[in-house]
Amino acid sequence: MKDKFQEITNQAELTIWARDDAFPPAPDGFGWIDRNRNFHPCDSLKEISDKIRNDPDNSVQLVWTPDFDFCKLPDEVCTFCEPMHEIRKRWAKEDRASTQKRLNWLSSAAALYIAYIAYGKWMQIEQTNGLNLDFFQQLNTLFYDLIQSTPIGVALIGFLIFGFIPWYQAQKYHREIHLHYQTQESIIPVLRFETWLAVQKSPVTKMIFIIISIAFLAQVIGDQTILFFNHSVEQAGLVKPAYADGEYSRLFTAPLLHGGILHYVMNILALLYLGKRMEVFARWSHLPIVFLFSSLMAGEASARMTDTTSVGASGGLMGWLGFLLVFETLHHRLVPRNARRRLLGGVFLTALIGLIGYRFIDNAAHFGGLIAGMIYAGIVFPKSSSPIRPNSNLTDRVVGSACLAIILFSSALAAVKILG
Repeated sequence: MKDKFQEITNQAELTIWARDDAFPPAPDGFGWIDRNRNFHPCDSLKEISDKIRNDPDNSVQLVWTPDFDFCKLPDEVCTFCEPMHEIRKRWAKEDRASTQKRLNWLSSAAALYIAYIAYGKWMQIEQTNGLNLDFFQQLNTLFYDLIQSTPIGVALIGFLIFGFIPWYQAQKYHREIHLHYQTQESIIPVLRFETWLAVQKSPVTKMIFIIISIAFLAQVIGDQTILFFNHSVEQAGLVKPAYADGEYSRLFTAPLLHGGILHYVMNILALLYLGKRMEVFARWSHLPIVFLFSSLMAGEASARMTDTTSVGASGGLMGWLGFLLVFETLHHRLVPRNARRRLLGGVFLTALIGLIGYRFIDNAAHFGGLIAGMIYAGIVFPKSSSPIRPNSNLTDRVVGSACLAIILFSSALAAVKILG
């Protein structure tokens, strides 16, 4: 009885994803659970091992045996350590090969595209003022033309997002697998964290996704295209002269609009991951509060520091990112250290993209949103070493509901302005 009590006490001292009951109770016998949470009973450990060894798409997420009260990661079961080692090495090798191939292809495509742009600009320089410039002056002019070229900036950002980053992540995963099996530096906490987080519900994140998607649909209808938006951006974006003349509603509608389908997709992917992570650990009420506050601060920073028109949810998303950086540092037991480091990678990536696309990316808005989210987390959440997620109070829920209503109203107002 004493041992059982001690076991319960020890479990209570762990954060939710590290506890045994983080995963479903184990049914009778043997079996495994796939990524869609379907249960697959089987007859023996060997059958599970064979499934793991012949699992090309990582479908075995959890396993159970008669010895467990709850399902576990295959990596946590000694019997499956060898097959998991083999399969993870195989996945890492295949991922490295595929991302290297994609990197090589995109590198060649980007180089050819830049060369094509450079040739066109060189010919233009020679035709316009080439007679008045020597060769090195022409090279200098070409260099400045290229670094200020929007098409080249877009091409480099595409190469970074679709080529370099997947390649880097594949290299990093390969190193983590090597360290795990060669030096016993465990990756199990991160695996447990990511597996647990993936199945958590995040209804408010989905609501904000739907609200932003409504505004995006209005843009598609209003502009009669999906690639690049002009009419809708002029009608409800943060057009600086209009905002300066008193159209303050643009500060609310602009964060719900996007410049085109690529801009929308990139922000939505960030929204779904950051939003779920924030909603699960900091509770739902802070999600719309931080998004609205950071979006407004991002818009104001943009209005004060730039003259170009701004749209996009990235100010609010940077607020979420800044919030998580501070919140997870102050509550360090809630999230494994390696998972927190990935947020820093997100900040570095955003800075790099902003540097490459400085002519058409609103870095002032990104920075303003990031700082706003960090300030909010630092003020609202005191430092804690508790493994228990903080609860929201009545005030949080009331303010959060009001902010969510404002975001919804802003999306409706943007749609009315666009479709008018």
